[in-house]
Amino acid sequence: MNWDQIEGKWKEMSGSVKAKWGELTDDEIAEVNGDREALEGKLQAKYGKTKEQAKEEVDSFLASH
Repeated sequence: MNWDQIEGKWKEMSGSVKAKWGELTDDEIAEVNGDREALEGKLQAKYGKTKEQAKEEVDSFLASH
């Protein structure tokens, strides 16, 4: 699955996002609304990750779907 597919199915994928990154609130996940950069930004802010770490986590999430 590529990011365009995740973006198109964001409401369906939000459960998987919540399972992977449980500290993200439902409101934060809704704010992301399929925007990869927004998700990476939320991961940086919430988990204290670097930009590269957040990108790698999202890449890993993408590969698992």
